[in-house]
This record gives sequence, C-alpha cells and structure tokens, in this order.
Amino acid sequence: MSVLVTGSVAIDHIMVFEDHFRNHFVGDKLEKLNVAFHVPAMSKQYGGTGANIAYNLKRLGLDPILLATVGSDLGAYADWLDRHGVRRDHLRVIDDEYTAAAFITTDLSNNQIISFHPGAMDRAHEARIADVKGDYSVGIVSPNGRQAMIDYARDLKARGVHCVFDPGQGLPILDRDSLTSAITGSTVYICNDYEWELTRQTTGLDEDGIAERVGALVITRGEEGSTLRRGGLDLGLDLSSERIEVAPVRAEQALDPTGCGDSYRAGLLFAIAQGLPLEKGVRLGSLMGALKVARRGPQSIDLDHDAIRARYEAEYGEPL
Repeated sequence: MSVLVTGSVAIDHIMVFEDHFRNHFVGDKLEKLNVAFHVPAMSKQYGGTGANIAYNLKRLGLDPILLATVGSDLGAYADWLDRHGVRRDHLRVIDDEYTAAAFITTDLSNNQIISFHPGAMDRAHEARIADVKGDYSVGIVSPNGRQAMIDYARDLKARGVHCVFDPGQGLPILDRDSLTSAITGSTVYICNDYEWELTRQTTGLDEDGIAERVGALVITRGEEGSTLRRGGLDLGLDLSSERIEVAPVRAEQALDPTGCGDSYRAGLLFAIAQGLPLEKGVRLGSLMGALKVARRGPQSIDLDHDAIRARYEAEYGEPL
C-alpha cells in the first residue's frame, strides 16, 4: 500500500539574515513598519509541504502518490522530482497560474519571516481524490488551498483510509466549523506548538475536547521534542501508552530549519503505512527532523532507507 500526499508544491527562495529580527523592530512603531533586511545569502530551493513530505517518504523507501496542482512554469522542478523518484502522474497543471512560491528569510535565532504566493495551489481542489489511481492505506492533508483541505479531509475519511490532518500554515484560513469538522474523525491530528494554540483558539476546545475527536494527537515543539497522546477514537492505531514525551534527536549541526516539520511527518506516515507502533513514527519523525536541519533546503536528506534505519537503531537502541 502507498501513501497519498496532498499539499503544496512550491518553489522556495531562502534567504539568511545575519542578525536577529528583534534588533530591528521598534516596539511603539509597529503600526508604521518599514523594515528592510540585508540578506547576502540566498538560494532557490524546491519545496512545498506536499512535495517535501513525498520526497522524504521516498528516502524512507516508499512510493508516495503526490496529489497537487502546479503552474505551467514547473520546468526544472519537474526534472528534480523525476531524478529523485517522486512520481508526477497526479500533478494537475493549471496553465494560467504560477507554481506556488515562498520567500523565506531566516535570522540567526532560526526565526523566520515568510511571504507566500499561492498561485496554482489555490485551485488544488480541482485535483480530486476521486481521480487518484492506485491503492493507499493512509493519506495526509497538509497545507494547501482552503477548499482542497476541507475536501481532502472529508474524502479520505469517507474512503475509510487513515487520514492524517496537518493544516499547518493553512490554519488561519479555516474557520471554527471547517477546522473542527476536518479534525473530527481524523486518525491523527498533528501540529506544532504555535499551531496548537491557534487550534484551541479557533475551535474553542481544550486538549481533551480535541483529543476525543481523533485517534491520536501529536504536538511538535522543535528542539524541545514532541508529545504523542492517544485519542478518543479507536481507528486501528498501535499505541502502547496513553501519552509519551519524545525527546528531540540531537542534530549534527543546525543549518536550516525549513522543511523540518515535513520530514517529521514523513516518519509518522511511514509508521502508519507499515503498521508500526505510532511511538516509532514520532521517534522516526524526530530523527528525520534532525537529519533535515543539518542540511540546507527542504528536500535535502541524502540518506537512503537502509542508512536511515541504521541511524534509528543507533539512536533508540531498537530496530525500525
């Protein structure tokens, strides 16, 4: 069985600001903000949450189905996907739109300022789950156009496959009813600590109220690790504990945080697709995040499945 990955395909323009943002904001002048950051280092990287997750699943030895919309300017990105074995048979080309593009500036504290042009992504709902050919046991709904996220969460659950709901940066475009509906019945709801607070504010639910609607809840906290909690629905997950705190894996170096969350999600999806305990999924996710942060660019892990498996066994003292 494969994994269905839905989410953006985007071209990232990544810049490094060799200072701290906090040194350049005047607290009582924010209503008249006019700030320019000198960024001597810039790279153009291939990214987008959907493509990043699919790339990392390939590193883990799976053959994901990437369902997304792109513009007619995909060009060299298409060649990149082909070279790394990420299938493009379910990418829908929107001829009159650009491929989504992100402009990311990272400071020396790894804080980020991001501008994002959605382009073809806003029409992602035109790439329908009903048109997907091939079998898959789990699908992820990652940041995408608003209607696409709503449709994909509904359709995955209706098909009876595991639905991992991960709205990420797309959270602000979901209102209370649409977010609550998408969460309800999902196999896993996953978010980072900032998105967790936004989730609680938007839905008006506390942790118990959200957990009871899903099979499991995962909250990631970057260098502070992540939390896995058993949910209130029995959706066939293998969980040995009600709640576990997963320590972060120490990275060889911290070069670039862009795409770390997508690498983490690939580890989680791998475990679900392989029928492994979910605890292994969050541990593998932590390892994948550490491997990613030590490399520049969102699609940069160059290890194969055997090498990643060996790193997992060395880190945790157990086989993957």
